[in-house]
Amino acid sequence: MNIFDALMAGCQKFITSLPNRCLLCHQQLCSAATGICHTCLQSCLYTSPVCLGCGRELQTLQRYCGACLALQPIPVIAPASYHSLLGPLIPKIKYQAQFTALPPLVLALERRLAMLVAHNLTVLPQALLPVPLHPHRLRERGFNQAWMIASMLGQKLQLPVVDNLLRRVVATVPQTGLDGRARRRNLRDAFMLTADLPYQRIALVDDVVTTGTTVDEIARTLAPWTPDLQVWCLARAEAPGM
Repeated sequence: MNIFDALMAGCQKFITSLPNRCLLCHQQLCSAATGICHTCLQSCLYTSPVCLGCGRELQTLQRYCGACLALQPIPVIAPASYHSLLGPLIPKIKYQAQFTALPPLVLALERRLAMLVAHNLTVLPQALLPVPLHPHRLRERGFNQAWMIASMLGQKLQLPVVDNLLRRVVATVPQTGLDGRARRRNLRDAFMLTADLPYQRIALVDDVVTTGTTVDEIARTLAPWTPDLQVWCLARAEAPGM
């Protein structure tokens, strides 16, 4: 049994020992569902097209809004906004090991990806790259939620998960509460590659994308090897007013 199988088996054992209730509305779930009921999940998901660059709502299904079409930012694919009811739930996965929320959210992301691929708005990458934690943070937390999400998607989509080439070499302070300049300074040179990447198309996987500072710094690190980078996450935080 590999590390992922052992971790997920332990999570499943823990999950089955708990009352099967929705984490958002606390109503009883059917036996086949975990974490979030269908009604709550559907109320959180995007109901209209959104720009993959900035998250702005669009009138028609397309890759970018007018402003992002000119800038061509790194596309961020998520099934929902962080400003929905999912907002308070995402930190519970990270800080309280609320793993029951992962299966329905990963499934929602998988379906979002399938829709975008079907409409030629994105293509599947060659590999998945979870955002790494610093070894000290990983020991404290006991798991990396980005790695868990990437592993679940990798199994579903039959894509390799590359978790040994990108390292977090600086134990940065939490980004919460920092302004844009402080976030960039905090993450400067925080990541390094241990070897050349054998892939040109990579999806960087994380739980949430807020300002995009982490994405930008990793993209800078990967730039010599990976010209085609996209980001997959469970939720994204759009700028105010979007």
